[in-house]
Amino acid sequence: MALKIRLARGGSKKRPYYQIVVADARSPRDGRFLEKIGSWNPMLGKDDEKRVELNAERISHWIAQGAQPTDRVMRFLDQAGIAQRPARSNPTKGLPGKKAQERAAEAKQKAEDAAAAAAEGAAE
Repeated sequence: MALKIRLARGGSKKRPYYQIVVADARSPRDGRFLEKIGSWNPMLGKDDEKRVELNAERISHWIAQGAQPTDRVMRFLDQAGIAQRPARSNPTKGLPGKKAQERAAEAKQKAEDAAAAAAEGAAE
């Protein structure tokens, strides 16, 4: 059974509250889970100590059992010093898409052609 340490959403509309749970990877996001091991309240300020609450002992137990934390939960665990989140590198993330790069190249070519035509007209 593949286990995940992930977020289960609670709270009302536009007032989110998340429980950090250990669940079977096949179960729904807000459905069955094995154990609640923490909570996250994004409505609180970033400096509030009640924003993220973790049960470090149980988290360590479940990680030893093979549970895989999701990326967001891994960020919380890294901040708490429970687990190490590997650094990611995506150097192409900020680049425009393929079509946008083609349009930019086409516009640049037209500008160069217009500048060359203007330079020819001025030389005559």
